[in-house]
Amino acid sequence: MSKIEKVTIIGSGPAGYTAAIYAARAGLSPLMISGLEQGGQLMITTDVENYPGFEKPIQGPWLMDQMKNQAKAFGTEIINGYVKEIELDSRPFSMKTENSVIQSHSIIIATGAKARWLNINGEQEFMGLGVSACATCDGFFFKNKNVAVVGGGNTAVEEALFLSNLCNRVYLIHRRDKLRAEKILQQRLFQKKNVNFIWNSNVIEVKGDQKERKITSLILQDNQNKKNKLSIEGLFVAIGHSPATNLFKNKIKMDNDGYIFTQPDSTKTNIEGVFAAGDVTDRLYRQAVTAAGMGCMSAIEAENFLNFSKII
Repeated sequence: MSKIEKVTIIGSGPAGYTAAIYAARAGLSPLMISGLEQGGQLMITTDVENYPGFEKPIQGPWLMDQMKNQAKAFGTEIINGYVKEIELDSRPFSMKTENSVIQSHSIIIATGAKARWLNINGEQEFMGLGVSACATCDGFFFKNKNVAVVGGGNTAVEEALFLSNLCNRVYLIHRRDKLRAEKILQQRLFQKKNVNFIWNSNVIEVKGDQKERKITSLILQDNQNKKNKLSIEGLFVAIGHSPATNLFKNKIKMDNDGYIFTQPDSTKTNIEGVFAAGDVTDRLYRQAVTAAGMGCMSAIEAENFLNFSKII
């Protein structure tokens, strides 16, 4: 008879790793399937200043490594892979990865979020040829060049700040006339002499040269429908993220945007024994510390479910 896991955590990042730490300390011997982007969004975040316990900024990847090592130290088994298919209609629950079929009495969904794109002409065509969603990953390729960042929240401002230290000129393009980012981040960006702001404008097309494998300009449209051309060599899209929940479509209750419904003040989903934590269910806060808190909640609720069901 094949082994049935007590609790399986799908996805890593602050929610997944915290769930693993709590589940492991409770003696549940959790299995984590890390996903394709192990560590989640913090793996592409440079300075983290708002995670409690650190006087000076820390690096996102370093924080994720610490969480992963802590989870492993308490006995979490981590599979570096992803779930291709999942079956939630029968018990135990079943998941198919690239190499195996895993059965589990309970599941914690912590698959996080993925970058949202503009869905305009030229964007997909020049993906990786000048169009990116990660300045930390790709900014180095645009050293001393002119680039643009699209967005107005924390992510956009952080991307622009990072790029301002590498690039000749950074244009921040926002569809409104003011930023939504935290005030301290805005203040830092406004002090940068090589950052220009383009307000009340949308990017409607990416232009480039396929033979040269690069982008050359953007077509912008302002709120008066006036179009302008902006010559740049790199475009960084930072308009937010969407929950990575395609795997669970039509299998679990979620809203029109793909966020998984959970009960009030809980990580319980509409399926008994299935819990959701972090960016897959949180459309409001979307912080590492709140994701970690939800990971803690999900592990405790999974333990309570297993106890109540007399599985442990």
